[in-house]
Amino acid sequence: MKQLYKDTFKTIILLTIFGIAMGYLESAVVIYLRKIYYPDGFSFPLVVIPPDMLTFEVLRELATIFMLISISIIAGKNFNQRLAYFLYNFAVWDIFYYVWLKATIGWPPSPLTWDILFLIPTNWIGPVLAPIICSFTMIALSIIILIFEVRKCPIRIGAIQWALLLSGAIVIFITFIKDFARIIIKGGYITQFTSLMRDSGFKNTIENYIPSHFNWWLFSIGEATILTAIVILYIKGRKNK
Repeated sequence: MKQLYKDTFKTIILLTIFGIAMGYLESAVVIYLRKIYYPDGFSFPLVVIPPDMLTFEVLRELATIFMLISISIIAGKNFNQRLAYFLYNFAVWDIFYYVWLKATIGWPPSPLTWDILFLIPTNWIGPVLAPIICSFTMIALSIIILIFEVRKCPIRIGAIQWALLLSGAIVIFITFIKDFARIIIKGGYITQFTSLMRDSGFKNTIENYIPSHFNWWLFSIGEATILTAIVILYIKGRKNK
C-alpha cells in the first residue's frame, strides 16, 4: 500500500505540472488573440471574429479536451483513476489559466469579471469565479476517488450518484449558455446554427450584447447537487473501508 501511495502522489505531482504548463499555453494563446481583437483590453460586447478563426478556436478547444483525456488514460489504471485524473487535470489547467492571465497581463481585475469560458456548442459566458468554483469541486471529487483507490476500497459510482453528478453538471452548463441560447432561439437562428457567424443579424446582436446578470441561484443548485453526490460517494467509501 505504501508503494501505491507513492505512485499515486507522483502521478498527481506530474499531472499538476502538466496542468500548470497547459494553463500557461492556453493563456498565451488567449493573450495573442486579445492583442489582435481587443487591443484596448478584453471586455463585452464581443468582437465577432471571422468564421475561419472561430473554427480554429473550436478545434483548439477540442484538441485540449483530447489532450486531457489522453494523459488521464495513460496515468490511470482503471475507470475510476482515469476519471479522477481527468477531473483533476482539467481543474488545475482551468485554475492556472486564470492564474497566468493575472500574472502576465493583470486580468481579470475581479473574480466577478465576465469571460468567455468555452465555445462548444455555443458561447459559454459567466464570471471568472464560477468556473473556478467548478474546478475546486472537480478537485474535491477526484481526490476522494483517489483516496479510496489508494486504500484499496474503490468507490463504485452508482446510478444515483451518476444522476446527481450529471444533472448538477447540466444545470451549471445551462447557467453558462442560457444567454446565448436565448439569443439563438429568440432570433430564430436554430436552423442556421452551423453558419451563425455568417449571419449579419446575429453578428449585430452579439456586437451589442453586454451580460449584466449571472444566475447564481441556478448555479448554486447545480453545485449543491454535485456536492451531494460527492458526500454520498465519500460515505460509501467509508462504509467500504
